[in-house]
Amino acid sequence: MPLRIAVDVTPLLGQPTGVGAFCSGLLSGLAPRGGLSVSAFAVSWRRRHLVVTRAPAGIAVGQRAMPARPLHQAWRRVDFPPIEWFIGDIDVVHGTNFVVPPARRAARIVTVHDLTPVLYPELCDQASLRYPSLVRRALHGGAWIHTHSAYVAREVIDVFGADPERVRWVHSGVPPLAPADSRAVEQVLKGRWRRYILAVGTIEPRKDLPSLALAFDAIAAQHDDLVLVLAGPDGWGREALDRVLSTTRHRDRIIQTGWLEPGMLAGLLRGASVLAYPSIYEGFGYPPLQAMAAGVPVVSTRAGSLPEVLGDAAILVPIGDPRSLAEALDQVLSSESLRADLVARGLAHAAEYSWDRCAKGLEDLYRAAWASAR
Repeated sequence: MPLRIAVDVTPLLGQPTGVGAFCSGLLSGLAPRGGLSVSAFAVSWRRRHLVVTRAPAGIAVGQRAMPARPLHQAWRRVDFPPIEWFIGDIDVVHGTNFVVPPARRAARIVTVHDLTPVLYPELCDQASLRYPSLVRRALHGGAWIHTHSAYVAREVIDVFGADPERVRWVHSGVPPLAPADSRAVEQVLKGRWRRYILAVGTIEPRKDLPSLALAFDAIAAQHDDLVLVLAGPDGWGREALDRVLSTTRHRDRIIQTGWLEPGMLAGLLRGASVLAYPSIYEGFGYPPLQAMAAGVPVVSTRAGSLPEVLGDAAILVPIGDPRSLAEALDQVLSSESLRADLVARGLAHAAEYSWDRCAKGLEDLYRAAWASAR
């Protein structure tokens, strides 16, 4: 009999996020695996019907309504009601975003994307600060932990005292880019500029966009055809970014796009001279891998798992160091040979991250968790 797996795809229902990209990619990798019977569910009252439109062929969909707020409040305190009430009998339930429902008999797996709420609580919003208690409760209830990197797996073991045998890391694949909108670069640059540095992500403290703005300001005079494009929605880092922008000499050459449709973002990414990723901490990092897959060189910080994930295919600089970041960006912009080398290494490196490989690793984890629960 195939192993019956239920995957929480609630992150697929809202605006595209990194967690949503993981859910989508994982389902695409699991769907063709013959030894599994995979279903998708969402902890949602009104939007659960959207799962039908977001799940790929080969993924079963069918559930009772699951009101998110009362369920999450209950699950923070007691192991009730069990997931089987809503989706029927299963062998394994996979909570893809720090929360895994309680179960009567099914083995439980929860994905921990990073430990920002524990290590950098000052960088988090209130919703994220609830995650550590949910992870601790899942561990005490016998759940297994999945992380995207060996780096975060070690952190989970150290911070939560988790059993190393029940913490597994499996690298994600690279989320495919949407078909590029050919108008993207023209609409953002308006024909006034030839080259641009691109940063992708929500304006939040963890992304450290103020350091990037300072780095750009330091090299802008040497590259008078260059602008900095910040592509991503507003977040709780807006005030700090605005303070820095008010002090920069070249703030008129820093373009903020807000949230972009996937085609527009893909068009911008493919046309960038370099992707800058100045994060303070990361559990994996999709944008730099997407840039590599698109033939764009990457300059990143040595934050969290990024050295593990990016390897020698990117230039890595210290965290929170605008001068080093500026020097690395200047090198890429000034040297065609360096750029070509980074592009070649990036293409080869990104090709190593596939959703099929990710799904195989998760299947191994599902089977280990199921066997231990029998």
